[in-house]
Order: sequence, then C-alpha cells, then structure tokens
Amino acid sequence: MIRNLLAVVFFTFSCVTSALAKELPDFTELAEKQGPAVVNISITQTVHGGGQNMMPFPNVPEDDPFYEFFRRFAPPGGQGGGQDYKTQSLGSGFIISSDGYILTNAHVVNEADEVIVKLTDRREFKAKIIGADRRSDVALVKIDATNLPRVTMGDPNQMKVGEWVVAIGSPFGLENTVTAGIVSAKGRALPQENYVPFIQTDVAINPGNSGGPLFNLKGEVIGINSQIYSRSGGYMGLSFAIPIDVAIDVTSQLKSSGKVARGWLGIAIQEITKELAESFGMKNTNGALVAGIEKGSPAEKAGLEAGDAIIRFDGKPINVSSDLPRIVGATKPGKDVTVEIMRKGATRNLQLTVGEMPQDKDEATAPQRGPAKAEPNRIGLVLKELTPQQKKKLNGKAGLLVTDAQGSAAQSGIRRGDVVLAVNNSEVSTLEQFNKAINAVPSGKTVALLLLRGDSTLYVPVKVNGK
Repeated sequence: MIRNLLAVVFFTFSCVTSALAKELPDFTELAEKQGPAVVNISITQTVHGGGQNMMPFPNVPEDDPFYEFFRRFAPPGGQGGGQDYKTQSLGSGFIISSDGYILTNAHVVNEADEVIVKLTDRREFKAKIIGADRRSDVALVKIDATNLPRVTMGDPNQMKVGEWVVAIGSPFGLENTVTAGIVSAKGRALPQENYVPFIQTDVAINPGNSGGPLFNLKGEVIGINSQIYSRSGGYMGLSFAIPIDVAIDVTSQLKSSGKVARGWLGIAIQEITKELAESFGMKNTNGALVAGIEKGSPAEKAGLEAGDAIIRFDGKPINVSSDLPRIVGATKPGKDVTVEIMRKGATRNLQLTVGEMPQDKDEATAPQRGPAKAEPNRIGLVLKELTPQQKKKLNGKAGLLVTDAQGSAAQSGIRRGDVVLAVNNSEVSTLEQFNKAINAVPSGKTVALLLLRGDSTLYVPVKVNGK
C-alpha cells in the first residue's frame, strides 16, 4: 500500500516538474546567438581635482531621499585633493552594424578621454564617439572593424507587460553576463527624464550593465538598459531601459548630423491635481498645466497662456503632464500642429508651429572644471559671477554660478553647476550682493536660496553657520 502511494506521489511530482520545465523559457540559444554582438566598454577620464570628496552623488547627504535614487550604473570613482587624476569605469554596448557602429548610454562615454571596446573574441579597439544625446541617454560609437556580429532590432510597441526579457552585459566587469526577468511596466516616466517612455523590468541589472541590450525571447533588442532604482547601489528589482525605437531615432540623427533635433514649445508645465482641476472647472485631471511661457517662444506666438491645460497635441491625447515633453520632443521642428486646450472651463483649439529645442541649453549650468580658487562662504558655497555668454544662454537671468559646494550648502543638496538666483526672494547677481544678504542672517537661522538647475527653478533651505 505504502509502496503504491509512493509511486503515485513520485509520478505526480514528475508530471508537475515536466510541465513546469515545458512552461519555463530556455535562454541558452538566445545567449549563444546574441552574446557575441554584446561588447564591454571601458572608459578613461581625466578628473580635475576640486578639493572635495567625490561621492556617488556629489554634495548630497546619505540620508537625503534622492541619494540612492536612480543612480547611474558606471562606477563613479573619484577622490579628493586638488590634483588632476584619471578614473576608469566600465559599461556595456551592442553592435548594430557589421562595420562597427555600437550603441551604448551617453552617461557611459560622457566626457571620456579614451573609449576601449572589447569583443567576446578578446579583440580590443579604440572607439570614436560619433555622438551622444544626454536627454535620451543614448550614444553612438564606432570602431574600425568589419564583418562583426550584430543584433536584430525588435518592436518595443509589440511587447506586453509580463513577458520574459533577457539582458546581456558586463556587471562589475564580468563580461557577457546573462540575466532574465519580465516586463514590469511600459511607458514609465522618471524624474528629470522627460523624453523617454522607459521600459520597467525586474531583470537583474548592476553597475557595468549600463548601455547593454534588453532582448525579447525572439532574440530581438527592444531596449537599452539605462537606469536602476537602488538604495544599496546594486540590484533591487527595479530596472529601466530605453525603448529601442527611441534609441534608433536618436542614433539616425547623431549619425547624419551629430546632434538631435527635438520639437520645442517654450513652456513650463506641471501635473494637474484634483484640486487644480476643480479650480479650473475641469472634469478630470487629464492634461498638462501650463505654469510659465518663455518670451518669444512658439507657445507665446500661438497664444498659449499660463493656466491653460493642454489636453491634446497634434491629435495625440495628453493623459498626464509627462506625456507632453515626449510627444513634443518627437515632433519635427517646423511642423504646424493643432493644440487642444482647456481654458476657463471651455475647450478651444490653437494653431502652433513647433520650434526646435535649443542645443546644449543647460551648458551654462554645467559643472565647471578646474580647482576652485575662492574660499567657501558662510554656508559652504564657492560662487562665480556669470559671464555675458552664460547670461544669454539663461535668457538674461541674473545669478551666481556654484563652482563648489561644501558644509551646510552641500548637506542641503546644492551642487556644482547650480545657479543661485535669489536669497530670501532678493535677486543676486554679484558676489557682493550675495555676501551682504548672507552676512545679515544670524547664525543658526535658515536662508532660502532660489536655484536654477537645468531648466527648472527650486527653493532650497540652507542653515547658516558661523559668523
């Protein structure tokens, strides 16, 4: 009796095991065929010492909620002191044409002095950067080689949430590592990443995977692994990839002109909350609320006003505010479009000619290289007055460029490249004005600095210490 029962249990277990084996995918063929087209990328960069410790997120305290938020993959390296030194970091990439064109992330090769590509057959090549687009985090590099294995492109629009996907890359320098997972979400909008509808997965991604391909089960590339959410610096189940169709569009422009032309309206937008919708007489929270309009911009010429809610652009619905930058950015500059808005509870259509987004618009607020020559002030900032060229790029805004941040300023999240516009709502354009305003604040009190960071303004409270 017992023997018969054991036989039944064993038979049942075998059937269940066999059924599971049939349902689970086999990645061996994919890894064998696609692995040779995935490359290891090593970068050498000269860092100019600035007298501060280079943390993974410079000048952001460890207890800040954004300290570990979407940290980039490439190990940053860095050290203090005023001496120039070289750092090395690793990333991944994949071959898209047999004559040596390779896709990777812009943050992998950004400001690199030398880019070395290593193939799976152990050959190494010095790569030339054809172009890099920071807004989409896509870069195209080229090596001098022929008859290379290349990947096959897929259609990310056809993928479904829950389907299996595979990543191949070099986490921590371990070349051609294969990891698998599923698509967790599509069209994910991330902070400060307005032009990419990210693919979210639970594929194990770690430092060094950055720039590597994300495959579907057909062995087609559907994305470029770009970011992770992590509180530890390593994999925590949240990974994000750039859809390959977005990357290919960027690549085509980089290859033909070395830059990417995007549509531009010249507006600042924000999410529509339930309270705002009620105050504007809207039935729902769909759309993007116009919070500001640049002078002379396409939006101003078309008659858009602050307080308008854009609910449809060129026939495409705007469900949330993050939809608008992606749709506008993908629109060809110079195209005439219809913009449907909600104004004072009523809908109306405006005709608008899409402009071209200014190139390197954030260049004036980019971190300045070279050691700081001035001593930090009471709150730990080293500031520099803007040049006429920088003011022009900031549309005439006055302010002071942060070249170094230490002490309480660094603890509050202020970093190099920020522009201080005002102290306690009083505009500052000279060091004398700033120091006078700061020196008037008693020790232990908090001062509110209005900063320009990229294209956005924000208030940052900083505690004033010392005399």
